[in-house]
Amino acid sequence: MTRHLITGGELAPAELTSILDRALALKQSPAASHALAGRSVALLFEQPSTRTRTSCEAGVFELGGHPMVLRANELQLTRGESVRDTALVFSRHVGAIGLRTSSDERLEELAEHATVPVVNLLSPGHHPCQALADLMTLREAFGAIGGRRLAYVGDGNNVARSLAILGALAGVEVAVAAPEGFQLEDSLGARLTSDPAEAVAGADAVYTDVWVSMSDADEQAAARREALAPYRLDEALLDRAAPHAFALHCLPAHPGEEITEGVLYGDRQRIWDQAENRRHVFKALLEFLVAG
Repeated sequence: MTRHLITGGELAPAELTSILDRALALKQSPAASHALAGRSVALLFEQPSTRTRTSCEAGVFELGGHPMVLRANELQLTRGESVRDTALVFSRHVGAIGLRTSSDERLEELAEHATVPVVNLLSPGHHPCQALADLMTLREAFGAIGGRRLAYVGDGNNVARSLAILGALAGVEVAVAAPEGFQLEDSLGARLTSDPAEAVAGADAVYTDVWVSMSDADEQAAARREALAPYRLDEALLDRAAPHAFALHCLPAHPGEEITEGVLYGDRQRIWDQAENRRHVFKALLEFLVAG
């Protein structure tokens, strides 16, 4: 049966641990695996991308495969060809499909009809590859991460949702602080609060994300900035976490909005390690889904 990664909830806890173990090993020996030798992976981007595109493209190459990078406007999808037909064609040529999309429904339809693994590279509802990299970063810092505490402050978005889902699988306690109207649903297992100080108290890491996305109109952006201003990740908020705590951010960042420049580029962050780790977890995930 074809395995997909759409939300991250498809993984069992032992499988998640195995993927993280393998990612850590591949970071130490990036050329150790040729699991995709002679195979291609289709990477379809409906939106601009920096970390996802570079990490996925480099990762497929390091596994010995060919990254087939595609934009939606380069395909017949823009002329009315169905997602189903696209999935059937791709499945005849590639070992896996990655999709960065503005539609969870389109992602689910692609996975329904593809006969090769489909990986969610970002959708409005979920960002599981990012959460895998986040957990890998915690593993690098602490070794075993069961019982560790991760605080997320800001918009309860796709990143926060994936942290809640995959954090629970890893035994990480995730707390999400967000204002009314920006909070996650309470069925994901994360601890929800409107108080950022409460969320970060004793946390091992403090996480934030941008307040304004590419799809937000100007009037929406102004309202979002006003509502989320008390949730800025600054030095004072980080001081409320555990003494060893560090900052995380999935990027791109807007210094002065959701995070201060001092935290973003300071000594108490692992943000750039976190960005690199996207490549290593993607490689481990492809090994698991395609070659495993």
